[in-house]
Amino acid sequence: MDWWQKRPLGRTGISVSRLGLGSSYGVAGRDVDRAIERGINYLYWGSRRRDDFGKAIARAAKRDRAKLCVVVQSYSRSALALGPSLDLALRRLSIDYADVLLLGWWNAPPPRRILDAAQRTVEAGKARAVMISCHHRPTFATYIADPSYGAIMVRYNAAHRGAEQEVFPHLQTTRPGVVAYTATRWGTLLDPALLGGEPVPRGSDCYRFALSRPEVDVVIAGPKNGAELDEALAALDRGPLDTDERAWLERCGNAVRAMTTSDAVKRRNPAALWERVVGAAQRATARFRA
Repeated sequence: MDWWQKRPLGRTGISVSRLGLGSSYGVAGRDVDRAIERGINYLYWGSRRRDDFGKAIARAAKRDRAKLCVVVQSYSRSALALGPSLDLALRRLSIDYADVLLLGWWNAPPPRRILDAAQRTVEAGKARAVMISCHHRPTFATYIADPSYGAIMVRYNAAHRGAEQEVFPHLQTTRPGVVAYTATRWGTLLDPALLGGEPVPRGSDCYRFALSRPEVDVVIAGPKNGAELDEALAALDRGPLDTDERAWLERCGNAVRAMTTSDAVKRRNPAALWERVVGAAQRATARFRA
C-alpha cells in the first residue's frame, strides 16, 4: 500500500493526499512549500490562520491551483455571515474558490438556513463541497446519511477510538470522505510521563494509527516546525501498522486516556486541558438530551 498515492475524498470526488497540513501551529511557509512539492495537497485554513501558511497556499495556487485541496473552516452560526466569511478567507489566500467549506463544530445538525447558505457558496462556485465537524460522535450517523455533506471531520487517535464503534460502521460504499484530527491527542501520546511505562511513540506512529483504518482518507497534521513536518511525512513512507504496533499504541492510548485534569495542568498542556473541558460539556449536553 502506497500512502503517497492520492485518493478520492469520499463523495466529494476531490483527489487528496493522505496527510493534510493545518495552518494553526506555526510551520513556516517554506516548509509548506516543500511538503506541497512532495505531493501534499490537503491544506487546512483552520482556526488560527497564520500569514506564512496562507502565503504558501497562494504561491502554490498560482503555480497550479487544480492540484490543491484547500479547506476553509467557518464557525459561523449566522447564515448571513457564512458567505462573507468565506469571501474574506479567499481574498487572504488569493484564490477564487475553496475546494471544501468546513462547517466547524456542529454537535447537533445545523439549522437548515446554515446548510442552505453553505450550498449557495457551492452553487456560486466559491466552494466545491461541504464538510462538517463534530465532537458528538452519535451525530455523525445523521451527517453520513445526508448527501449534502461531501466529507466529515472526526476526532480519532489511539486514545480516542470511539469512532470505531460510533462512526465508521455507518459508512457505506457511497459515503462522505473521512478526515481524522488530533492524531497525537495534542501531543499527550508523545509524553513519556503519561504512557504507563510503554515505549514512547514517534509522531509518525500516531498518524499511521489513524491512516491504518481503511475508513480514514486523510489525517491532519499540525506541525510547529520543519522537523515536526518531516516526522509527519515519515508516516507516509512507513505505511500501515502491524498487529503488534497497533496493540502497543492502544496501550499507550489507554494510559493517556486515564490522564486527569490535574495531570493536564501539571504537564502544562492547555490543549489537553481544553479537551477535558470540551468532554465535560459534551457529557452535560448528552445528559440534557436524554
